[in-house]
Amino acid sequence: MATWNGVLLIALLACGVAQVAKVGVALVQQRQWHPKILVQSGGMPSSHAALVAALAVGVGQTWGWNGPEFAIAVVVALIVMYDASGVRLAASRHARLLNQMVATLRREHSEFQDHNPLHELLGHTPAQVIVGGILGATVAWLVTPWLNT
Repeated sequence: MATWNGVLLIALLACGVAQVAKVGVALVQQRQWHPKILVQSGGMPSSHAALVAALAVGVGQTWGWNGPEFAIAVVVALIVMYDASGVRLAASRHARLLNQMVATLRREHSEFQDHNPLHELLGHTPAQVIVGGILGATVAWLVTPWLNT
């Protein structure tokens, strides 16, 4: 298998592990089975952070920690993680507020009766991003040597 395919597979594996972990976290926290979480954004841990952290660690392990490939992967990872806990988290809060406003308006105005609520779970808290990043880095650290043999 080509090395770059191994790094891609590791990143996707880390993302998948994070998505499955979200179902487990929801099961423990809410005591309910929510399989649709497997395909949703937001929640603990961040699959976005797991994906890019695994990518960066996989690149570092495969091509070296001092090369431009690793530098690019780290920069992309930092941007994605910042965005997940910044812009996307703000969008989640805006969606929640807009849904509350529409629910209030719905009682008084018929034109709001057909409104479909906005998806509120878009972004991540910093803790969710950190845990996702640690998860992704761990998956890559464990799997990359095995794929590169």
